[in-house]
Amino acid sequence: MSLPTPAAKSSYDRTAFFVSDGTGITAETFGHSVLLQFDLRFREVRLPFVDSIDKAHEAVKRINESAAMDGKRPIVFITLVKSELSVIVRKSEGLHMDLIQTFVEPLEQELGVPSTHTIGRSHNIADPNDYKNRIEAINFALAHDDGQSHKNLATADVILVGVSRSGKTPTSLYLAMQYGIKAANYPLIPEDFERGHLPIGLAPYRGKIFGLSIAPDRLSEVRNERRPGSKYASLENCRYEVNEAEHMMQREGIRWVSTTVKSIEEIATLMLQELRLEKRAY
Repeated sequence: MSLPTPAAKSSYDRTAFFVSDGTGITAETFGHSVLLQFDLRFREVRLPFVDSIDKAHEAVKRINESAAMDGKRPIVFITLVKSELSVIVRKSEGLHMDLIQTFVEPLEQELGVPSTHTIGRSHNIADPNDYKNRIEAINFALAHDDGQSHKNLATADVILVGVSRSGKTPTSLYLAMQYGIKAANYPLIPEDFERGHLPIGLAPYRGKIFGLSIAPDRLSEVRNERRPGSKYASLENCRYEVNEAEHMMQREGIRWVSTTVKSIEEIATLMLQELRLEKRAY
């Protein structure tokens, strides 16, 4: 990632680096949670696979160049398992948040055993069967996306319902990829509202159904990106569909949540809690 030109400097307040010997996802996820607590604009730079002395020195160079250009030291989130690499990176001109070293030493003392110091261990396939189950869950979500199939619904862990573009597909795929949960999803359409009941074939699985709703104005924005100026995207129609869908879910005793201002992670967590589904770790 190239450094910004001086003209672009005014678009952010500070630079944040995420330095890792793996993908950097852990550092980035934690860093985002922390940085969101501050009403500032951050330029974010991920430096993954820093797994050698040379790469550690290159990371220091990148961080120092940013410090010189910004006139402020960057915030550096570090997840480097090897202490010798961490020591090098922490010599850079930054405020260092070392996530691994902060927790490993106290845990070694508490648990009475040394850390394995294994790079990328969290991304390894610990159990081939678990990995297979996750792939099967992804295939299940794709096969049962948007009401494509009623087959094998008895094996579904959850069935998501809601109006079109309320977040059913991304939530289904997130559940499959993150937790290995088999999630089907079905759209609630005007015909369902006219009939006054859920899509045919879902009744036997009422205990697995979870609803997603969304604010009509937000739904209209999302739909206009797909079909601008259409009746499908009109605010009036969105109000009608959301109102009818929520009434149907209340009438049918279906638990539901609004996705308007919630992330997929929040939606999934609420759903897992409500349905008491067990998370599967990988």
